Amino acid sequence: MSDPRGSAPHLSIVIPAYNEEARLADSLTAVTAFAAAQDYAIEVIVVDNNSADNTRSIADAFVAKFPWVRVLFEPTQGKGAAVRTGMLAAEGAYRFICDADLSMPIEEVSRFLPPQAGGYDIAIASREAPGAVRYNEPHYRHLMGRVFNTIVRLLAVRGFHDTQCGFKMFTAAAARELFPLQTMNGWAFDVELLHAAQRRGLHIIEVPIHWYYGPSSRISPIRDSINMVREVLAIRANGRRGLYDRQENRGRTADGGQ
Repeated sequence: MSDPRGSAPHLSIVIPAYNEEARLADSLTAVTAFAAAQDYAIEVIVVDNNSADNTRSIADAFVAKFPWVRVLFEPTQGKGAAVRTGMLAAEGAYRFICDADLSMPIEEVSRFLPPQAGGYDIAIASREAPGAVRYNEPHYRHLMGRVFNTIVRLLAVRGFHDTQCGFKMFTAAAARELFPLQTMNGWAFDVELLHAAQRRGLHIIEVPIHWYYGPSSRISPIRDSINMVREVLAIRANGRRGLYDRQENRGRTADGGQ
């Protein structure tokens, strides 16, 4: 069952939430139903990112029903800040970032866990890997993502064609190692984490998923693209200064081929 009963959960599902009153109840209904059906312990952590609507009260209603659901508050605005708070508070052996819109059906989280996946430090959902399927995504959004990913691959994260899908799994050890290094509170926080992971030699795999575009996405194509490029450049600069290197490698100026 999903109630940890005093023991550490096998899986933590971390959901950052900012003004999600329109979607959160349906998403948490699906997540808690999935969790209750598993034969291993799961905790669900909703991180209220200073919402101005009824996000917190909706989440609290699930806390009252399920002892393995928690709600945290993160006052610093930005998805990256909310995710960092949730992942560092999580107790699971595996820790999963899950967008509140559930654009990936929650049942697919099993594909990120042993035995379906294993031998990794980080497993990232991919909408581009062989076997992945996108549904209902506007052409302009796909084009925007491809352009941004090209920039990411040139400047920060080698070898992956989809770093921005909002579903990622970390082992507990990888989460403890990487999230204290995170400086980005905005959309590019996961680029920063993957950049740091590559610099530290952690093993990253891709998991192809079925992904459903939601018309209520909050991404602004022009404004957010500009901000994300700025953040990627800052990540690149941080990496060159050795900010993400292991302690024994600090002070070196090698660029690691990036």
